[in-house]
Amino acid sequence: MRITSQMLSNNFLYDLNTNLNNMATDQKQMATGTKISQPSDDPLGTSKVMNINSEIDQNKQYSTNISGATNSLDVTDSTLGQVNSVLQRVNELLVSTGDASYGPDELNSVKDEINQEVGQLSQLLNTSYAGKYIFAGTSYDTKPTGTTTNAATGNTSLNYVGSDGATAIPAGATPTATESNEISNINSGLSTEISQGVTVKYNVTAGEVMDFNNSAGIPTNLRAILSNITAHLSDAASTTSTSATTSRSNLVGSDLTDIQDAIKNVSGVTTKVGALQKRMTSASTENESESTSLTAALSSVDDIDYAEASMNYSQAQTVYQAALQTSAKILQKSLIDYL
Repeated sequence: MRITSQMLSNNFLYDLNTNLNNMATDQKQMATGTKISQPSDDPLGTSKVMNINSEIDQNKQYSTNISGATNSLDVTDSTLGQVNSVLQRVNELLVSTGDASYGPDELNSVKDEINQEVGQLSQLLNTSYAGKYIFAGTSYDTKPTGTTTNAATGNTSLNYVGSDGATAIPAGATPTATESNEISNINSGLSTEISQGVTVKYNVTAGEVMDFNNSAGIPTNLRAILSNITAHLSDAASTTSTSATTSRSNLVGSDLTDIQDAIKNVSGVTTKVGALQKRMTSASTENESESTSLTAALSSVDDIDYAEASMNYSQAQTVYQAALQTSAKILQKSLIDYL
C-alpha cells in the first residue's frame, strides 16, 4: 500500500491530539483532585460515586438525628433532676409537719410553699428545647401542663392543659373525648431513625412523670397526690375542722408515702433517660465510624494519586514535545511540494 504524505500528516495529527487530550485529562484531575468530572470519564466509577455519596448524605442525616435526640435527652435529664429536687423539697416539708409544735401558722406556711412548688413543677414540665415542649409528646407546639388556683382555699392544682395551652383538664374530672385525645397526644412517644432501619423513642412525656403505679401497685398520679397534700394542709391548719387530726396524720402517713413513690418514679424515668443517652453515645460513635469508612470508599474510587497524575502529565508532556520535534524533521513541506 502506498503511504502518502497526507496519510502521515493525518496519523501524526490524530496521535498528537490524543496526547493533548491525555495531558488535558491529567491536568484537570490534578486541578480538581478527582478522577471523575463527568459520567463519560468512568461510567462504572460514576455509578459507584453516586451510590457512596447517597450513603454519605443518609449517614449525615442519621448524625443530625442522633445529635438532636442527644441534646433533647440532655435537657430532659437536667429537667428531671430539677423535678426530683422539687419533690424532695415537698417530702421534707411533709416530714416537718410531724413536728408537734407546728400550729396553724406553720402549717399554712408549709402549704404556701408547696403551692409554689406545684407551680414550679408545672413550669419544669413545660420546659422547651429548640422551640418544642420536651414533655408534650406529639403536641410539642403547646404546653402540656398548667395550674389552677382554688379561690376559696388558695390551693394550686397541677393539670394537663388542652391544645390551646391554657384550658385546664382537672385530674379528678372525667375528660371529654377531645380532652382524652389531647392527653393521648401529650403522652405519645417521639422517635428518630439513628441508622438504617433502627428507630429509637427518645422523649419522656408529662404522663411518665405524673402517672405511675405506687408501691402497692395501684395506679396513681402526681396531680392527685399534690392536691391531697394541700387539701390536708388546709384542713389540718383549720381551727374549726373536725377532721384536722386525721388530715395531719395523713400528711406524715399516706401523703408522705405517695410523694416518696413519686420520687421513685422520677428516679426510674431518669434512669431510662440515662440508658438512652448511653445508647445515643454509642450510635454517634458508630455513625462517625461509618462516615470514615464511606469517605475512604469514596476516596478510593474518585480521588487521584497526585504523584501518579503528576508523573503521567510529565510523561505525556515529554511525548508531546518529542512528537513535535520529530514531525518537524519528517514532515517538512514547502511551497515547492505543491508546484
